[in-house]
Amino acid sequence: MMTALPKYKYTLEEYLELDAKSEARLEYGDGEVFDMSGASNQHDQIESNVHTSLKLQFREKGCRVFTANMRIRVPAMLPYRYGDVSALCGQPQFVKVGGVDVLTNPTLIIEVLSDSTESYDRGDKFTHYKSIPSFCEYLLIAQHRPHVSQFIRQNDGSWLQYEFNDLADVVKLTSVSCALTLQEIYENVTFDESARNPHLRPLE
Repeated sequence: MMTALPKYKYTLEEYLELDAKSEARLEYGDGEVFDMSGASNQHDQIESNVHTSLKLQFREKGCRVFTANMRIRVPAMLPYRYGDVSALCGQPQFVKVGGVDVLTNPTLIIEVLSDSTESYDRGDKFTHYKSIPSFCEYLLIAQHRPHVSQFIRQNDGSWLQYEFNDLADVVKLTSVSCALTLQEIYENVTFDESARNPHLRPLE
């Protein structure tokens, strides 16, 4: 859930101090501070499933996966943003911002969608992420039904999009040379049947 704190124009220094002391994930933009915490049980389960699967696959591969607490440097929207999951193969690189480590070279970023953040994650946040030189793959995961959108950057700078809607589908992650099945992404997640089948309506 993304909610704006009461209207007040924060300076960057005030934001950094606030974020360093807060247990919430706070993002900054145009003087406003947004609370990115407060995920649902479904959201938390999906995020945990993805992180666990990648961590297991990364053993002895020289790759790293990071949780939602890792700050990501986004040149188009400084100082940083929080992704639900981020990953890379090779050596992670960090800069210090406000005394904390900020990841500068993720190749894969994953966001679990919610009603309050979906348009932002698909729109402005994706646009901002594109300013990260290393960033080349983006996953958006729905929580109300089996649905994953995958975006892969091409050599000409364009982005190729794939959609996955079946629990038997396999998402091949090109940036980190591994895969996620929708079955494992949605393990222990219960769907509302009307959400999974929007054409179904209760009998009158």
